[in-house]
Amino acid sequence: MRYEHIGKDLFIKNRAKLKAKMKPNSIAIICSNDIMPTNADGTMAFRQNSNLLYFSGIDQEESVLIVAPDFPDPKMREILFVRETNELIAVWEGHKYSMEEATETSGVSTIMWVEKLEGMLNTLLAETDNIYLYNNEHIRNGTDVETRSDRFNKWCREQYGNYNYERLAPIAYDLRTVKEAREIELMQTACDLTDQGFRRILAYTKPGVWEYELEAEFLHEFIRNKSKGFAYTPIIAGGGNACVLHYIENKDQLKDGDVILMDVGAEYANYNADMTRCIPVNGRFTQRQKDVYNAVLRVKNEATALLTPGNSIPGYHKEVGNIMTKELIGLGLIDQTDVKNEDPSWPAYKKYFMHGTSHHIGLDVHDVASIYTEFKAGMVFTVEPGIYIPGENLGIRLEDDLVITENGQHNLMGNIPIEAEEIEELMNS
Repeated sequence: MRYEHIGKDLFIKNRAKLKAKMKPNSIAIICSNDIMPTNADGTMAFRQNSNLLYFSGIDQEESVLIVAPDFPDPKMREILFVRETNELIAVWEGHKYSMEEATETSGVSTIMWVEKLEGMLNTLLAETDNIYLYNNEHIRNGTDVETRSDRFNKWCREQYGNYNYERLAPIAYDLRTVKEAREIELMQTACDLTDQGFRRILAYTKPGVWEYELEAEFLHEFIRNKSKGFAYTPIIAGGGNACVLHYIENKDQLKDGDVILMDVGAEYANYNADMTRCIPVNGRFTQRQKDVYNAVLRVKNEATALLTPGNSIPGYHKEVGNIMTKELIGLGLIDQTDVKNEDPSWPAYKKYFMHGTSHHIGLDVHDVASIYTEFKAGMVFTVEPGIYIPGENLGIRLEDDLVITENGQHNLMGNIPIEAEEIEELMNS
C-alpha cells in the first residue's frame, strides 16, 4: 500500500468492541468487496469493504474475516482468510499478503487461505447458534449491483438454513460512528493533503484555465503524497455550474469575473476528507460575491457552534435553516412575506439552500450512522451550508470537517484558507 502502516492495535480494539456487542455463541462473517469490471477485460480500481477494513485493516480482494468469540478453541476465535498467491499472480498482479503480513496488519493470529473457508465454517458452526452477516443498510444505498457480501449471504443462508441470522450493520455502524484517536490522525492527514492541493490551486487559477485542469492539479498533489487520489468524484464548478449540486463534468473554461466552487477531498489510508471552497477566477471577489460569500461563512460558523454532544441532525438542521433564513433576507433573496407564507415541509430558504448542512464522514464520505443518533465526542461531521443563485451565475458553498469534542469541536481543516480576504491575498501574492 502507498500509505503508512496504520498499526494493528486499532483493529484489535475494533474487534474487541464488536465481540462485546455480539450475542453468546455467535459468529460474525465479513467479506471483502469485489474487483468491479468495466468492459472487455478491464476493471475498476479496488475499493475495500469499509467494515472489513475497520475490523482488520486488510486492503485486498478475496479476503474474509470471521469473529467467533465463544468458540471452544481460542485459536479459532478470530480467523482471517486471504488469497493464496503464487508465482503467476506475483508476475501479473504483484505482491499479495503473506500469512505473516496479514497477522502484522490485522493482529489476527490465525490466517488461512480463502480456499479453506467452507470447510472451516462447518467446524465453527457446529458450536454456533447465531450468524451475523453484513448487508448494506446505508440510507442512501440504491445500487442494483450484487456485491460479494450479497452473494455470500445468499449462499450461507442456503447452506446453513437452520441457524438464527443477525444483522451486523447496526453494530458496525454504531461502532464506526465514534472515531478512535488513530482514525482521526488518518483523517487529519487526508485534510492536510486537501489543504496542500487547495493552496496549489490558489497559485494556479486565472481566467482561461479549464475546470479539468484544476482537477488535475489537485490529483497531482494528492497522489504525490501517497494518497490513492480523490475521496469522491470532485466538483470543479465555475460560474453557473456551481448551482448544479452534483456537477462533475468539470469541462468548462473559467471566465473572468466568475467564482469557482470546488468540492474536493483527498483520501488517505481509506479515510476521507471533504472540503468545499469558492474562489474568484481573477483573484478578486465583486462586492455582491463577497456579500453572499460572507453570509455563507457566517452560517457555517454558527452551524459549527451547534455541533455539540447531545444535539442531533434533525434539530440541528432545523436551527441552521433559521440561521440561513436571516441571511437570505439580508441579501434580499427572500423577505418576511415569503417566510410567513412558506410551506413548512419546504421552507422559503430551501429555494437557495436545498441540501443538508452536515453528514458523518470517515471510511465512507457519507459515513454510516443513523441521523437520529445523538452527537457524541469523537464523531466527525462535515459542515457545508451554501447559497445558490442561478440568475446571478453564482453558487457559494463552504465546507470543513469537524471532530466533536467534549467541550465543542476541533476543525480538521482549520489551516485551510477560508476568509475571503485571505483567499484574495494568497491569489495575488
